Amino acid sequence: MPNPYAPRNAILEEVIVETPTIRTFVVRPEEPMPFRAGQFVQLTVPGVGEAPFTPSSSPDEPERLEVTVLKTGRVTDILHELEAGAPLGIRGPYGKGYPIDKLEGNEVLVIGGGVGLAPLRSLLYVLFRDTSRYKRIAIRYGARAPEELLYRRLYDEWNQKEGVDFDVTVDVAANGWTGKVGVVTTLLAEPDFDVENGYVVSCGPGIMLRFVTFRCLEIGYKPAHIYLSMNRRMSCGVGRCGRCNIGPFYLCKDGPDMCYEKIKDYPNVF
Repeated sequence: MPNPYAPRNAILEEVIVETPTIRTFVVRPEEPMPFRAGQFVQLTVPGVGEAPFTPSSSPDEPERLEVTVLKTGRVTDILHELEAGAPLGIRGPYGKGYPIDKLEGNEVLVIGGGVGLAPLRSLLYVLFRDTSRYKRIAIRYGARAPEELLYRRLYDEWNQKEGVDFDVTVDVAANGWTGKVGVVTTLLAEPDFDVENGYVVSCGPGIMLRFVTFRCLEIGYKPAHIYLSMNRRMSCGVGRCGRCNIGPFYLCKDGPDMCYEKIKDYPNVF
C-alpha cells in the first residue's frame, strides 16, 4: 500500500495577494489530484512542515489547485514568503466533502466568515455549474474590516448569476466603506430564507460558527440541515493521531463538513 503520509511533489505556480494577511497559492501537483468540494489536503513546505487546507478552487481543475491561506503560524508564515517556482509537497485529499446531492432542489444558504470563505468558494464553483438545480443560492459573508474581505473582485460576478444573491458586512467600517456594518449574523436578522426546504453550509472561526448555528436554529432551520466546516486540529488526515475528534467523530474522516444533527450533543462542538 502507498504510504498515506508521503506527499506528492508539486510546484508553486503563482501567489495571489488577497488581503494583507491572506494569500492564494496556485499549486500544480506532479499528477492531477481529483477532489470533492469540501475535502482538504495537507500542504508541505519542504524542511519546514505541513498544514491542512481546503482547496478554494474548482474540483473541475484537479491539475491546478488553489489554496487560500491566512498567515497565522509557523508553516503559514513561511508559505507567505514563497515565490512562484518554489517546490512544495501535497497529499490527500481527505474527508468526505460537502453533501452536494442533498442540496439539489433546495435553497442553499452559504455563510462565511473571514478566511472561511475560502473552502466555501470550492462549493460555490460546484453550485454555479447549474444554478437552476437549486431554488436559490444565498451567500452571506462577513469580515472584521473592509481590507480583510476575501475575493472582493468576485462579488459582482456572483451577484449577477441567476438565482444567486450575495450580501456582505464588516465588523468595523473603515477606509471609505459604505456597505453594511455588523457581524455576519446581522445579515440573518430579518430572514427571508426557506427554512423548511433549505440547507445551511457555514465556514469560519469557531465563535462565528457557534453564533451562526444558534441563529439558524432560532429562525427555524433543522439541525439536520446545518453543515459546519470545522477545519481544526487536523494533522494525520487518516484518523490515527486522535487530535480532531468531536465525540466519536473524526473531522479528518467524517468531515470536516459536519452535520450539526450528528454532533450537537457533544460538549466540544465549538
